[in-house]
Amino acid sequence: MAARQDGDFEKRVALLHRLRELLFDQRRKFERYLEVLDHEKGDIESDDVDRLVAHVEIEEGIVSEIYTFQKAIDPLEELYRAALPAGDPAGREVGSLRSSLQDLRKEVLRRNEENRSLLRTRMEDVRLQILTNRKALGARRVYSNEERGTILDLGA
Repeated sequence: MAARQDGDFEKRVALLHRLRELLFDQRRKFERYLEVLDHEKGDIESDDVDRLVAHVEIEEGIVSEIYTFQKAIDPLEELYRAALPAGDPAGREVGSLRSSLQDLRKEVLRRNEENRSLLRTRMEDVRLQILTNRKALGARRVYSNEERGTILDLGA
């Protein structure tokens, strides 16, 4: 019986280590995501479209990795909760890690929305600029029909 308890304990410890490792990895991904969002904001503000495209591609990869981690974390977390004895201090640690991940997720969503809003504003500014330039170009066309000499007399 003691051997079975030792085996259960070892399984819980191994499960906890793997879960903690995945949670820490996911936290690092969220932190990297925040860095990329900061770079994207700078790209939008500086009108650097090429860098923005590159950062968006990096962002897509990070988001994919976060979802992959989450797919691995959810079942592990359920297994750990089922095997966790009541009041186990390791459960509080996992809860604390989950809480910090939730805070990071909220910050990512907030900054992502800020960047989207900034990009929408910048795109609207560019549209207005294009319309203004078209109107100015159209105004010049009105004067392009003026009578001008079309023959050049070089014989004199």
